[in-house]
Amino acid sequence: MHLLPNKGQIKRKLYIESYGCQMNFSDSEIVASILSKEGYITTKDITSADLVFVNTCSIREKAEQTVRKRLEFYNSIKKSSNPRMLVGVLGCMAERLKEKFLEEEKLVNIVVGPDAYRDLPNIIKEVEDQKKSINVLLSLEETYADINPIRLNTNGVTAFVSITRGCDNMCTFCVVPYTRGRERSRDPESIIKECTGLFNSGYREITLLGQNVDSYLWYGGGPKKNFKKASIEARKKSVNFADLLEKVAQISSELRVRFSTSNPQDMTIDVIKKIAKYENICNYIHLPVQSGSTRILKLMRRGYDRKRYIQLIDNIKKLIPDCAISMDIIAGFCSETEKDHKDTLSLMDYVKYDFGYMFKYSERPNTPAARMEDDVDETIKQRRLVEIIEKQTKHSLINMKDKIGKTLKVLIEGISKKSNDEFYGRTTHNATVVFKKNNYNIGEYVMVKIIDCTSATLKGKIV
Repeated sequence: MHLLPNKGQIKRKLYIESYGCQMNFSDSEIVASILSKEGYITTKDITSADLVFVNTCSIREKAEQTVRKRLEFYNSIKKSSNPRMLVGVLGCMAERLKEKFLEEEKLVNIVVGPDAYRDLPNIIKEVEDQKKSINVLLSLEETYADINPIRLNTNGVTAFVSITRGCDNMCTFCVVPYTRGRERSRDPESIIKECTGLFNSGYREITLLGQNVDSYLWYGGGPKKNFKKASIEARKKSVNFADLLEKVAQISSELRVRFSTSNPQDMTIDVIKKIAKYENICNYIHLPVQSGSTRILKLMRRGYDRKRYIQLIDNIKKLIPDCAISMDIIAGFCSETEKDHKDTLSLMDYVKYDFGYMFKYSERPNTPAARMEDDVDETIKQRRLVEIIEKQTKHSLINMKDKIGKTLKVLIEGISKKSNDEFYGRTTHNATVVFKKNNYNIGEYVMVKIIDCTSATLKGKIV
């Protein structure tokens, strides 16, 4: 029988791999913190681990296939060299495939959903008592606001800070509301405390995270939907996302602030004005569009149409002329016609996104879209995706070339993968820059003159 380590015992080793969105990586840091209080230390050597977790994503079929292969790999190690190792699944796939992983395929010992991480010590003990254990219950309150995350795989410069959990938007193609539950906002005091602590520890950039950060709203607790029923005093003291963004920016002018992800239907003009007001709020907005067709957007239940999205883009470019914008686009959603596809391409030409995340539609079980007919042929989906990617590559290169000759402020984040003589860092626009080290250090800001580029990377020299 395994025993949870107590004080004075040899430390047990925890190995975590994370896949999918930034929230999963942030959640893994919460898990590491919770288990550290039980005597677990994290390791990068899977063969020596007593406990192995994969933190999973269900948003696309390919992500699930990747996780399944990793679980098979973990079990091969368990059989060949570490039979006492416990294997578990965390996150979104845990809720969706719990019985399949535990009972049918017998790939794991533990299945834990994103709102049940506090229960991990009890779950591990149950498994060590020769029981398989599962907890995928969703919560209306859990935000892990009191947990101080252990930063995993960090460069000591940038960090994620979770501000909301769950989502209420119910887009027809998305599993998030079913795997992460209803939307909850974390209290602003704990967010400011965490960000201030990170800055005082040497971090110089934080990314505020949520499935939909723009819908952040704190009025003393409770779901956002009950805000109108709150007392007048509570509503007067409420904090929305624009307010929170300003509070974090005011911690220090030396602390860069980013955020992800925004939903176009919830982004307000106040948020755009705060970005314009504070130099340390980065001039970069990830604004998923998913489609340029109003008809498809309605089928997706996105809450906005093409016209409203363009109005939002126009407001951003008017108030923040130097703002970089990125997107998510899905090619080949149910019933998408060639005209719908051309609407997407024309929207891309209008916006000229700096970056993009582009995918073929894949049906997610139990979503509303799963009841629609997935009637776009795979070869057509692939061809449309290629056209979208080719156009985005062209636009990315145009935006990068526009920076040649300019001198930009860059936060040094680490050593370049291609040369130990070079650093890499990012601009306010989230563009990666590579340049000679000179006598600077990771975590410092430098002014870099851009001298060349590819569609993905800027090259420069410190001035």
